[in-house]
Amino acid sequence: MFDKYLIVDDSVRATADGFAFEAKLGYYRGLGLSMIEDLAITLDGEAVRREAIRFDEGAGPISLADMETAYDRRWNFGAKATISVVGQEALAPGEHRLTLAERLRVSYLPFPSINTDEKTVSVAA
Repeated sequence: MFDKYLIVDDSVRATADGFAFEAKLGYYRGLGLSMIEDLAITLDGEAVRREAIRFDEGAGPISLADMETAYDRRWNFGAKATISVVGQEALAPGEHRLTLAERLRVSYLPFPSINTDEKTVSVAA
């Protein structure tokens, strides 16, 4: 439903050890971080290792493994969070193909909700 809005336009930036971008939740109510089962990222056709992904909704960066027990943190609908990929070379300037897939555990669904957005993004020199 909100898939085309997951990756925030013009938010991708290179960092010293990878890259970061802003994202929104693909669910209309917001969720506790422990209910976000996975954030899968693909850059230029290559999957990013889960261990390299960090999430920050404003309370400080957290690994996906630590999100599993982050019962006191929440990602609200419409709120931008920063998703970072660490432990690699800085992202080269130019165009890249970025995919984000959010796997969410929604209380009333008997299956996970998977929302995916894919965009061509530009990184400034």
